[in-house]
Amino acid sequence: MSHMVETMAYAYKKGSNTEAYQVPWHGLGTPIEPGISVREMLKVSGLDWKVERHPTFARIDGREVYTGKDVLARNTDGKILTHVSEGWNEVQNEMFAHFFEEFVEAGHMEMNTMGSLNDGKMVWALAKVGESFELFKGRDKVEAYLLFSNPHQYGKCVDIRFTAIRAVCKNTLTLALNTNAENDMMVRLNHSRAFDPEQVKEALGISSDRLATYREAAEFLVSKSFSEETLNEFLTEVFPSQSKNEDEVKLSRPHKLALEHLDTQPGADLGRGTWWHAFNTVTFVTDHLQGRSEDTRLASAWYGPNRTRKVNALEKAVEFANAA
Repeated sequence: MSHMVETMAYAYKKGSNTEAYQVPWHGLGTPIEPGISVREMLKVSGLDWKVERHPTFARIDGREVYTGKDVLARNTDGKILTHVSEGWNEVQNEMFAHFFEEFVEAGHMEMNTMGSLNDGKMVWALAKVGESFELFKGRDKVEAYLLFSNPHQYGKCVDIRFTAIRAVCKNTLTLALNTNAENDMMVRLNHSRAFDPEQVKEALGISSDRLATYREAAEFLVSKSFSEETLNEFLTEVFPSQSKNEDEVKLSRPHKLALEHLDTQPGADLGRGTWWHAFNTVTFVTDHLQGRSEDTRLASAWYGPNRTRKVNALEKAVEFANAA
């Protein structure tokens, strides 16, 4: 089986049982001591390489003719990552250092994970931001992170966005409640112009509190309870049945997984029976149970269909809570 995660490093304090330094994604990658510099993390995570452009040629009537396309290749092993046109502006992995260094050195952020997916076609860096909120008198903590995704693949955009992680179970949550809210918490840039880290920082407004709206939604979900009937309606909308027989009610596999782990998932005792409980059941299934392996789940949770599913789940949970 091919693996999505090629290389990865994560902050882990040896001997620590604190939620902040639990092993993420079941130990994928190399553990490193917290507080490491961005440039050191680039090395440990295996991202201390560059992409280089090389022209491509077609042999026509014995002559080599330039195709007008270049390839992006990794300088360490010659791995070809993508084909690009003349106007493409590559963003080197070293940009992570230029982007995060001032925040890390000032103590405003701490590097959490960094790595490569799909043979280097997607690289990412995740930093913990000094913002959080708590529910249930501090027993349920949600922390803010900044995810910088840099694709070395034609047709893909550089993506920098705020995300959130529920500490008790390491579920990756969504900060979006509607399209406008999500756009306010992310910047996406194509490769038609050179990447400007200062412009991105200004657009994101990194120093502002990005959890306020999400906290309000979480507190609202905690205040409203579901019934067995409404829970199943919610899960059916989030995890639709693939059955083509309209007369036969057949629950999808993830729907069944959600019901099976409803009361056994980490943090299930926090807000049991509320729509916060229901929503976090969806994030637990998508982040930890669906997919063939841990690394495919990671890729889907951040970039694939499960990320979209979680956005939808939050919106649906709020709708059901409003009707409760």
